Amino acid sequence: MKTVEAFSPGHLTGIFQICDEAEDPLRRGARGAGVSIERGVYTTVTIEPAPRASYIIRINGRELEAPVSEWVLRHLLPLAPRPYRVVVEHRVETPIGAGFSSSGAGALSLALALKEALDLDITTLEAAQVAHRAEIECRTGLGSVLACLTGGIGITIEPGAPGFGRPVRFDPQGLVVVYLHFGSIPTPSILSDPALRMRINELGGRLVEELHRDWSPRRFMELSRRFAEHLSLITPRLRRLLRRVDGAGLPCTMAMLGETLFSVVDAEEAEQLVRVLGEASGRSPIMVGIDVEGARIIGS
Repeated sequence: MKTVEAFSPGHLTGIFQICDEAEDPLRRGARGAGVSIERGVYTTVTIEPAPRASYIIRINGRELEAPVSEWVLRHLLPLAPRPYRVVVEHRVETPIGAGFSSSGAGALSLALALKEALDLDITTLEAAQVAHRAEIECRTGLGSVLACLTGGIGITIEPGAPGFGRPVRFDPQGLVVVYLHFGSIPTPSILSDPALRMRINELGGRLVEELHRDWSPRRFMELSRRFAEHLSLITPRLRRLLRRVDGAGLPCTMAMLGETLFSVVDAEEAEQLVRVLGEASGRSPIMVGIDVEGARIIGS
């Protein structure tokens, strides 16, 4: 029996452009801007030889359907030299389906852990590409695997899987993330809505280019808010809170895609934002650091 644990940071996206026209799924994805956080998905893989390959997947202790993780398992288990029974334990620290890239982080951490546990003859990049394909095929995301593998804060200026997409990262020193989560928005329904896809792409790409020309954390927040307003997805309770933080002169936007507010600010502004959001919502906002390492093996 062998056990390996991997971690992938969660990722919050402020701006994106859908780029899924390419025939090759490794070249499909998104251009966008976002930030990886120190909370994410821990995935433990335990394997033992068996007469035939099988697997069990648990998410936060419960056996649940996990189409993206199942896709990864179906494509990596046949590469093993012999059949194994595999137990997968996903421990998800971030809200699921709420703009934290939990499916991409789960797929990526699983692919890395399987590569290590099964001693597969593939590179880390190739394992990450399997996770990217899983997200594309299951329509749960577009560019989060590349962002989670890279970590940090910045822009993806060319879409695609790790090894194909082109990320640009900026110095996150002195910055933290504050977020407040309410609910989920189903990503597959967004990606298949023609009218919403059109709204996303008529502005998303231009904002990515504008941010690439003139990057700053404040500019990232300003353009992300402009993008969120353009999409008209801000719910009434998020709108009420945005009025409060706007009145306090604090930057904030909606995560893509989830009923979640977030901000990238310095420590002093973060404390003020936590106080304002907490008073206005009656909830406890989360302050978290920016993950700069990206997805990785953490134990075996």
